[in-house]
Formats: sequence, C-alpha cells, structure tokens
Amino acid sequence: MPTLKARYESVRSGLEIADIGFFALRIIALAGCIAWLLVAPVPRETAGTFLRIAAFFVAYGLLIYTLLLFRFERKREIYRLSFLFDLAFVYLLIVNSGGFASSFFIGFYLLTALHAFYYGYRSGLVVAAMCTVIYLFAGLRISAIEPIDFLLRISFLFLIALPIGLLSAILRGDKEKIESLNRELAESLETLKHLQGKLVEVEKLSALGRLTADVAHEIRNPLTAIGGFAKRLEKRLPENTAEKEYAKIVVKEVARLERILRDILTFSREAKYHLQSEDMNRLLAQEEAKFDGICREKHLLFAVRLAPGLPPCIVDEDQIRQALDNLMTNAIDAMTDGGTLSLATRTACENGTHYVVIDVSDTGPGISPDLVHRIFEPFYSTKAIGQGTGLGLSICKKIMEQHRGSIRVSTAPGGGAMFSLFLPYLPVDEIFKAQCWEIMRCGVEKSRNTAERCPAFPNYGRICWSVAGTLSETKVHCPVAEKIGDCHKCTFYEMVKPSCPT
Repeated sequence: MPTLKARYESVRSGLEIADIGFFALRIIALAGCIAWLLVAPVPRETAGTFLRIAAFFVAYGLLIYTLLLFRFERKREIYRLSFLFDLAFVYLLIVNSGGFASSFFIGFYLLTALHAFYYGYRSGLVVAAMCTVIYLFAGLRISAIEPIDFLLRISFLFLIALPIGLLSAILRGDKEKIESLNRELAESLETLKHLQGKLVEVEKLSALGRLTADVAHEIRNPLTAIGGFAKRLEKRLPENTAEKEYAKIVVKEVARLERILRDILTFSREAKYHLQSEDMNRLLAQEEAKFDGICREKHLLFAVRLAPGLPPCIVDEDQIRQALDNLMTNAIDAMTDGGTLSLATRTACENGTHYVVIDVSDTGPGISPDLVHRIFEPFYSTKAIGQGTGLGLSICKKIMEQHRGSIRVSTAPGGGAMFSLFLPYLPVDEIFKAQCWEIMRCGVEKSRNTAERCPAFPNYGRICWSVAGTLSETKVHCPVAEKIGDCHKCTFYEMVKPSCPT
C-alpha cells in the first residue's frame, strides 16, 4: 500500500494540462455515449451493441491508466497506444450510429486537438490524416459519401491540428525557457550564497588577524622582560629547591608563549613573497634530507615518491617549505606509535586549470569527518593543550592562498590523513597567449597599487577564473567576475574554453 501511494503521489506531481485533457476526453466520450442511448430512439439491439462498445471503452481505459500509474515516465508511448484504441472506439461508434451522418464524428476533433497540443503540429497532422482515413472507411460501410460535407468536416481536422500544434510548440518553448531561467537563477543564488560565505570568512579572518597582531605586539614586550628575569632567577637559585623548579616552569611557559606570539605574527602580517620559478621535486628532495633523520629517531618509515617531468611552479621557496614543515611536523606528531610518513608529487587538472600537487600523508589516527571543516580555523587544534598553537594549518592555508592555490585534506590510502597542496601552473603553450586583462580591459596592468591588483596578474591571466574568479576556493577578487556572478558566463572564459585532458 505505501508503494501504491508513493506511485500515486509521483504521478500527481508530474501531471500536466494535457494529461488532464486526455482524462477529460474519456469522461466526455463515455458520458456522450450513455447520453445518446438515453435520449435517442435507439432499438434494443443497437443499445446492446453500444453497451458492449462502452464496456470495451471502459476496459481499455482501465488498462491505459493502470499502465500510466506504474509507468508514468513513459506516458508519451502509452498515449500513442491509447490513440489506437480511441480510433477503434470512435470507428465503432460511427459505424453503429449512421456512418457519415453520425454525430460521433466530433470525437475525431477532440483526438486531433489533444494530440496536436501534446505532441506538436506534425503529430497533429498525422492524427488528422489517420482520422480522415478511419472516418472514410467507417462511413462507406454504412452510407453513401457526400463529397462536400465530407471535405468540409475533414478540412476542420487539419485546421484544428495546425494552429493548435504551432501554439503548443510556442508554449513548450516558453516553458523550457522559463525552466532554464529558473535553473540558472537557482544556480546563481547558490553561487552567490557560496561567495558570500567565503567573503564573510575572509573578512572575519582579516579582522581577527588585525586584532591578534595588535594584541601580540602589546604582549611581546612585557613577556620579554618576564622571560629575561625568570632566566636570571633560575641561574641564581640553588638546585633542588622549590623556587628553582618554579623558575624553570616560568621560563618554559614564557618560551611557549613566545612561540604562540611568533605564530600569531606570522599568521597576521602580510609577508613579502619573492616569487620565482621553482622545481617542486628539488624542493621536496631538500625536505627529505631535513626530515629523514627525524623520522629515524622517531622510528618512522619515510617514503618519497617524486613524479618525473614535473613542470616548474611560480612560488616563494621559503614559504612553501614553511607550509611543508608544518604539515610534516603535524604528521610526525600524529604517529606516536610508529607509522609511515609519505611525501609525493603529482599533477592534476580541475576547471581547465593545471596544478602541481604535493601530498603529505601519514598513517596516524586520521581526522574525524566532522572536524575536517574546522582544522584550518585559527587557534583550533586537535593536539593536547600546550602541544600546539592551533595556527600551523591556518598559516599553511594562508601561504597557499597567496600562491593562488589551495590546501585540502582527505583520508590517506593506508589510513590516517593526507594533506594536498595544489599549486597552479600554466603549460608552456599558454604563456604567450592573450591574457584576461587584455581581453576584458579591466585596467589591472595599469594599476600602481599592488593591493588593488587582481591575483591573476601578472602570471595567471590564462586561468583567472580559478585564481581570482568564482571558481577559486577563496574570495572573488576579479571585479568582472563579481559583476557577472559566474565565470562560466564570462566572455574570456568562453573564448578560452578551458578543459582538462581525458
């Protein structure tokens, strides 16, 4: 019963005006047949014949609507099947009610009008032609043909089919346009909502950065004095005394506070990036040499897989190494009972943009799915209190955004977590082609204020939609993209027609 009810609700939600028209036609036909029996002076034998015809009509009507109930998605084919039954029904009515003089000829008008409206004028004309043949065949069996009357009746069939079919085509086209506009509007609203969310997040982080920088500067000076005096006291106090232990605790906690302040200042201040073309495999080879000894001390396996022929990326080497240091340190800290630290490079393509990807993965406990969206928030940490500042991943995210890329986290193949750094690059054949500011004439190349410049300038003008537009994972910086609302509709995007190799 629940299944039958579900089918009924599905059918009801998909009903159209034509579906109601087909149903109304059947009710009218059945009512007309019964009314004719009641009103017209019909012999008993003829009445019995009409009752059998009505029973045939009811039987195939029940069959048709049973099929519609369980196969409503194929209703166009079912209506074509029902048309054959309807032709037979009207044929039987005409044959048994006077041939060419039969009033039931009006049934052909209804069939033609409904099918022209539902399927279009071509199908309407075909239906009109079929009705003409059936009418001619049925009439000739009973009475002589009256050419003028016959031609007049069938001409109206075609006059009904053509305008109604054309009107139906216009209405269908308008409906499709409205549905398309509604879909585009829904997509635009969803995109706008997403962009607003990213803008709010960026503004919150910006305000937090300014606040924390001011607070950090105010705290740093008195903290330096406290640390200095605590160290002097520690040196002067005798060993094995409570005061000596207290001084050691103060020195240790001051050092921890200084680390926190250093991370805060790193996160909040605008770093000066020295960008140049670098080979990521060479950079990772340096990281391998740096962390190989640390992994051996911690009894961890260290695996490095470098993709051959990796294209160079435009990066600040020191900043990328800082991001890698943070990720690899976190991975090592997560594997307290041993495991494998993996470092790998690869290439990827998304939204027609090519990336060099650096994967840092571990076999630790992993990250709970409900925490994935929080780990990049400033001061959020999964480590025990006192073991971290909660800014390491936030700094990594900031570094990647400054490099027009992104950082993502996923489940590692062998368990644990995998952090991936996506760095965009342009294939060699794209470097000397027209840039977005040359086509869109936004004037970014003339601006002297670097703060107002688009992130796509000057190195990413062929992938502006991914680094500054609506397809980027950060705030939309491009004023043209903000105005359009969707880079897919941008003139430059349509000109480039970006795609990824399959």
